[in-house]
Amino acid sequence: MSNNSNMHSNNASDSFQADNQNKNAHEKQKYIQDIAIKYIPLILTSKVYDIAVETPLEQAKQLSAKLNNNVYFKREDLQPVFSFKIRGAYNKIAHLTQSEMECGIIAASAGNHAQGVAIGAAKLAINAYIVMPITTPQLKVDAVKRFGKEFVTVVLHGESYSESYQHALELQKQHNLIFIHPFDDPYVIAGQGTIAMEINKQFAQITHQRDDNHRPVLTPKIDAIFIGIGGGGLISGIAAYIKAISPHIKIIGVQTVDSNAMQQSIQAGKNITLKDVGLFADGTAVKKVGDLTLNISKYLIDEIITVNTDEICAAIKDVFEDTRGILEPSGALAVAGIKKYVKKYNCQNKNLISVNCGANINFDRLAFVAERAQIGEAKEAIFAISIPEERGSFRSFCSLLGHHHITEFNYRYAGEDKEAHIFVGIQVQNVEDIELLEISFKQANLTAINLTHDELAKLHIRHMVGGRADAEHEKILHFVFPERPGALMKFLLNMQPNWNISLFHYRNHGADYARVLVGMQVSPQDTEKLNQFLYNIDYPYTDETEHPAYKLFLKK
Repeated sequence: MSNNSNMHSNNASDSFQADNQNKNAHEKQKYIQDIAIKYIPLILTSKVYDIAVETPLEQAKQLSAKLNNNVYFKREDLQPVFSFKIRGAYNKIAHLTQSEMECGIIAASAGNHAQGVAIGAAKLAINAYIVMPITTPQLKVDAVKRFGKEFVTVVLHGESYSESYQHALELQKQHNLIFIHPFDDPYVIAGQGTIAMEINKQFAQITHQRDDNHRPVLTPKIDAIFIGIGGGGLISGIAAYIKAISPHIKIIGVQTVDSNAMQQSIQAGKNITLKDVGLFADGTAVKKVGDLTLNISKYLIDEIITVNTDEICAAIKDVFEDTRGILEPSGALAVAGIKKYVKKYNCQNKNLISVNCGANINFDRLAFVAERAQIGEAKEAIFAISIPEERGSFRSFCSLLGHHHITEFNYRYAGEDKEAHIFVGIQVQNVEDIELLEISFKQANLTAINLTHDELAKLHIRHMVGGRADAEHEKILHFVFPERPGALMKFLLNMQPNWNISLFHYRNHGADYARVLVGMQVSPQDTEKLNQFLYNIDYPYTDETEHPAYKLFLKK
């Protein structure tokens, strides 16, 4: 009796869940139809092509081979303002009435929307105010002024988009202006939706196949489209079109781990405001998404993936290697998302499209991107390692690395310590390689701390290792090492056993040489042996023992 009762109860529960799922699926389908009725006509009648261009859809051959999937880039970085934002901004402005245009317009933006508004205002001869966060890259501020010509006034206010937005609302009331929202407006959403229209057409064209008799065969299908999310206008426009035309295509949103307002809002079932947002991907640093975009996204987005700074930097490098174009951090979100998605689901031979949505990056950020890309690709591991403070210990440590290259080595002789504490970067192939290194250090009885994912170590500590030391008979030599296997070991093996390395700083990524600063304790009677050593290794060098900066910061 009891068993039958339980069975009946379970069947009832299963039936309820199935009914609920069917109800949810029915509601979702009805919502998609409602969205299609509203947005498809707006997308089809958008005026974006008065000023925007149809950007190419290109296969990323190198990344496709690396991921064992067919990856395509939608090149919105090739727009006149190097961003997709021109579409929605201009479409909204172009649909204003004559009286609204005469009032003037105002916008708030972290940069790319501002450029779209600026170029639209200049084309239609409309006076505009544009409020931008003070954290906006100067490249974007200068571009807004250049595109806007005499029609645009730039106002820098606040540290995030949300603060700029609030200030823009105040100015709107003061001057009776028309607000051009960067994402939460039907015409802006529809303008961005034209990207989906192009993707649908272009993918069919570039994958069009015929048999031996030149008859059309089944065209491959798009499996997923990956889209970076800030306020949600881009993904809402693309999802509205794609889910109405090809509902089987997955819409995958990508956000940074420290600016994921859309993800948190969908999970919470309401529009929440983040207290703080990360500013590395400044174009998507939005504390609160739009009400319209949230309502669309919660029904039409299949999944949201979050990525970190290192993964974004690695994605920027991937795009560069395929296209020789350099994306801004927000512009590379979708590529980073594809890589993480493929790893998560171990999928193969899928047709995956990334919307590369912007390329407005300051040149001086590229050094940071290049450095962090190695870690984002799991190509560099960083360790803090303690080795005995004795002659030959560095050589012994290097012998543990086998075929691995050292990408960075920071060490300063402390004198009174029995241990030397070094900060070292090591070139690796994958995460498993890092784990094997940890095992080898442990077997050699070395204390090693893995700092590969430690933000403080990567941003600051690596540049602060050192200090003054009273190292007797210290010679400071600045070398140019050839970047080839064995270059460092050749240096170490040719040294006299009684010479102690008192300082060592080595750093290289990608060049065919590395600049190395070395401190060596060499007795005066070994001067001739030192000269012979330098002659034998034949590396270009400069004696910096009398350098004033060395005396000021590194020598007691």
